[in-house]
This record gives sequence, structure tokens and C-alpha cells, in this order.
Amino acid sequence: MKISTFLIISIFLTYNLINIVALPPPAPASAICKKKCGERCALKGAGSRCESYCLMCCGKCDGCVPSGTSGNLDQCPCYRDMKSPKTGRPKCP
Repeated sequence: MKISTFLIISIFLTYNLINIVALPPPAPASAICKKKCGERCALKGAGSRCESYCLMCCGKCDGCVPSGTSGNLDQCPCYRDMKSPKTGRPKCP
């Protein structure tokens, strides 16, 4: 009885581990996010951290980026509510 229970639990855990490992890697930022973040960070200059943080936030918020170069955060609550765990300041530009 103990062996069969152990065997069933082992098979179950192995199956779940295989499914976790087999997950595809996260998709790169979509063209929509790149376009929106390019507009959002237009005043920051090329290669700024603004664009990399914006792309991260856009990806986590299903493509939502507030319009304009600043402000308008009420358009995207997910984007607005992401905070830095260390400082508590907004994570998204």
C-alpha cells in the first residue's frame, strides 16, 4: 500500500515537473508595445532606460501604455499600479 501511494505521488510530481519545464519562454515585446513605448519615451532619447521599463510594463499589462510622453496613467491601471518593491515608486515611465 505504501509503495503504491509513493509511486502514484512520484508519477504525479514528475508529470507536473515536466509540464513546468516544457513551458515556452516568454514572448518578446510585441510590435505594438515597441511602437507605444517609442512614443511614450520619445523625449527621453534613444537607448534610455525609459524604453526598457516601458516594454516590460507593456508586456505585463497586455499592451496597455498610456498615451503621451508622460501622465495619463488613468488610461492603464495596471501600468499605473506597478511599483518598485524597494522604493515603492512607480516602476513604469
